[in-house]
Amino acid sequence: MSMIFRLALIGAFLLAADAWSAPETGPVQRDHIEVELVAETLSVQPGGEIRVGLRMRPDEGWHTYWVNPGDSGLPIRLEWTAPDGARVSAIAWPYPDALPIGHLVNYGYEGEHLLPATVVVPADLQPGSTFTLDLYADWLVCEVECIPGDADLRLELPVRDTAPATDPDHTGLFAWADSRRPQAVDWPARFSTEARQLSVSVESREALSAEGLAFFPAEENLVDHAADAFVAVDNGRVQISQRLSTYFTGAPETLSFLLVDTASGQAWSLQAEPGDLATSGDAGTLADARPNLALVLLLALAGGVLLNLMPCVFPVLSIKAMSVVGGAGQDQRAHGLAYTAGVVGSFAVLAAMLLALRAGGEALGWGFQLQSPWFVGILIYVFFAMGLALSGVFEFGSRMMGLGQHLTERAGLRGSFFTGILACVVASPCTAPFMGTALGVAVLLPWPLAMSVFLALGLGLALPMLALGFWPGLARHLPRPGPWMDTFKQAMAFPLYLAAVWLLWVLARQTDPNGLALVLTGMVALAFALWLAGKRDRNPTLAAGRHIGVALSLLFAVVALASAARFEAQAPAEGTAWWESYSPERLEQLIQDPERAVLVNMTADWCVTCLVNERAALNTEAVRRAMADNDVVYLKGDWTRRDPVITNYLARYERNGVPLYVAYPRNGDEPRVLPQILTPGLVVQALENL
Repeated sequence: MSMIFRLALIGAFLLAADAWSAPETGPVQRDHIEVELVAETLSVQPGGEIRVGLRMRPDEGWHTYWVNPGDSGLPIRLEWTAPDGARVSAIAWPYPDALPIGHLVNYGYEGEHLLPATVVVPADLQPGSTFTLDLYADWLVCEVECIPGDADLRLELPVRDTAPATDPDHTGLFAWADSRRPQAVDWPARFSTEARQLSVSVESREALSAEGLAFFPAEENLVDHAADAFVAVDNGRVQISQRLSTYFTGAPETLSFLLVDTASGQAWSLQAEPGDLATSGDAGTLADARPNLALVLLLALAGGVLLNLMPCVFPVLSIKAMSVVGGAGQDQRAHGLAYTAGVVGSFAVLAAMLLALRAGGEALGWGFQLQSPWFVGILIYVFFAMGLALSGVFEFGSRMMGLGQHLTERAGLRGSFFTGILACVVASPCTAPFMGTALGVAVLLPWPLAMSVFLALGLGLALPMLALGFWPGLARHLPRPGPWMDTFKQAMAFPLYLAAVWLLWVLARQTDPNGLALVLTGMVALAFALWLAGKRDRNPTLAAGRHIGVALSLLFAVVALASAARFEAQAPAEGTAWWESYSPERLEQLIQDPERAVLVNMTADWCVTCLVNERAALNTEAVRRAMADNDVVYLKGDWTRRDPVITNYLARYERNGVPLYVAYPRNGDEPRVLPQILTPGLVVQALENL
């Protein structure tokens, strides 16, 4: 009896399982959603076509997903089983809605909706029989949390030899799907994924307006859906730009996307081919749609000139002074041109590296070179060696700087050129007024135009020295070379030592005490190597030993720097009563709080302008009191080392470098970007206006 009872239980279980897996007709209820396979008509006709669809009705506040779910979620998966000879088309996806969920944006549907398809009915069906269509549907339904679901659905319709009548119960659903069905068009379109942006250019055949025009890419993991898409329309050309997703791995062979006029409900389905956007249609029209290049170049030139007044440039003022003095009595125009060539050439090299790396998917910004402990260490060695040269430890440095009465003009011009290179390298970490906007636009332009913006920046930085060289009235007042130059040369070593100290502090923030100790030891080895190099020995044996000592000391300095770069800095402890570390999640949480305003400070330890602003304006009693009185949360983003999250935030405000200060009002108004040079009064006023 026991065995018979067990067999009976097994049989009952198998029957129940088979019954459970059998397709269900009519509405089917699952967690937080009702689904049903429906038809537009009440019957089918042999050889005809009918429309069917998956009807989905999620609970209020819940949603399902489009073919591209957005920042999270999964698209619906459908598997059809049709009689022999029947063909089922792909889903004619209605255009979705953008659904904000916290700091994410999803693409999907709320409320009752329909995913329609067309079925070609076999011609050999017999009237009076039944046409059966099965569908397995697998979906994700979400509110904030998500619940997966699936169902085996069945549709049974009678076969009749007359034209089928419309089912009045489902007319509204199919009409809804038709109203949101995108029109497939063949408008010429191109796209690119340069500079961490998806850029699309479309030649529209419709009279479109940028206001209310929404962009829905069909590719997953292509764009950051929560980032606002920039849409502009000019003379029938639609320009779209949106930040790439952090999960972006490569551009698709063809980009499928929707354009939706949210005001009229019209939608268009398009495909774009990869390539230079300027190759799509008339190049003159595209040039008109771009930002005013002349204005951008003017801003870049002004930003470069003002960069001479930024605190970032202070460490190289002595180098500039030496360039002027070294050229006294010589052709100042040649020195001005050599210095300009060094500055502009260095800007071109840095810009080429930046644009190439960003095109390859790297999240980089202006001043990226000082985010590397390797590069900072090399600069420390260079400034320290130049200081030792000016202090008289060895003579090779004086040839580099082009100093002294007995140096040839060629050596002096080489010194001016080298001065221009260092001025660019050390001045580039910070952005001056006007410069931030120019840099932000430059990284979105095709590389020839972007390079012209960077060259204008370099020309602006070199312009004062160039004007000095070509202004005879100023050149005549320069002092003549003489014994005083040796004292001046030695005095100018101390600003270079201070520059090395500043860079050591930056390195200490990027590594840890062990790394700092290694670089300091490397500096001692470098000083020993340069001291040995300055000695002159008649004895060949001693000379060979000196060369070996120089080589070993330099090798030790390089090994010490390489070892220091391996150390990672510990995250600094933050005072909860004063500031918090920036994160997109924390910022979004604070923005949603109607009682709190936010001040975001994007900074870096190698940005002297940032540090001056913090000491002189932000870290003052008046500003702290204003933050407390106005319920302002202070968020700081540290860009000292590479951080793609902060790079993306800078790109959102069309900036490519620090500092950046953004204030978010508590009433949900648009955020306000503060000037790059701050005063306590300016910050207090901005906080009170929030």
